[in-house]
Amino acid sequence: MAFLAYYLHWTPVELLNMEHRERRRWCEQVSEINRKLSGTKNDRIEFK
Repeated sequence: MAFLAYYLHWTPVELLNMEHRERRRWCEQVSEINRKLSGTKNDRIEFK
């Protein structure tokens, strides 16, 4: 949740109102954008 709050400036209430899968999807999307901007590939952290 801190990851999304930091990058998207969402409040704890907004984040807690999301389902876990939705938060996870947002984390994956923000991570993908960061990888593209930084030029890194395959530096993926898998969340399970």
